[in-house]
Amino acid sequence: MIDPWLGMLLLKMAIAAAIVVGCSLLAERTGPLVAALIATLPISAGPVYVFLALEHDPAFIAAGALGSMAANLSNSGLALVYVLLAQRRGTVASLAPGLAMWFTIAIVLRQLTPPVMVMAALTVAVFSGLHILFRPYLAARPAAPPGRPWYAIPLRAACVAGLAGMVTTISARVGPGWSGVLAAFPIVLSSLIAMLQPRIGGPATAAVIANSALGLLGFGLALGLVHLTAVPLGSWPALGLGLLLCIGWNLGLMAIGRRARRAAP
Repeated sequence: MIDPWLGMLLLKMAIAAAIVVGCSLLAERTGPLVAALIATLPISAGPVYVFLALEHDPAFIAAGALGSMAANLSNSGLALVYVLLAQRRGTVASLAPGLAMWFTIAIVLRQLTPPVMVMAALTVAVFSGLHILFRPYLAARPAAPPGRPWYAIPLRAACVAGLAGMVTTISARVGPGWSGVLAAFPIVLSSLIAMLQPRIGGPATAAVIANSALGLLGFGLALGLVHLTAVPLGSWPALGLGLLLCIGWNLGLMAIGRRARRAAP
């Protein structure tokens, strides 16, 4: 007979994996902008926060959201390093330095623990600057529609399930800050890179990551909203508001992108 705690943990892992795999498969079938906007929704962190909210109080969620803001800011380092290196280098040689930069920035920010308003200002400035810097890389397309290796779905599902299980299991030991950092670990961005670049090439994959800058800006602001509202409103209203902000922000970006394409000669 399966232990109830183990059964619940396995269920959490399966739900998180199913959500992320479904959304990321949809992202693969769209252009770089839509793929990036799907990938920057809280499809990985969201399920983890649901499970954390079931087990911890609103103060824990608020502190975790601040940690996730640091992790999201660290995505700027991953994106910058990857987009530049992927123009000429292979998957491992581009992704590994990007992840190393992510860890470096995340550790520094956790040591400094800036207040939420500083984190929000950094989020706006850094990702807005990245979007401007990435303009030459936004429109690259693959030469042919990508296929999918047999291991793509199982590997992605295993990574996401492992993250959900790890965060919910160790959250009480590492505290809310590091739980938030782990919840926002770039599973979706990393898995898209690992699966797409061998099939469509570095520049086309880099276009997806380059288009993610403004989506990550919205995600960071949504985390700030969760941090500010979790204690006064409760965990569930705060998480709901954060999700609505993410969805509304990305839908707005999508509408602006479509309008720009129609206006282009």
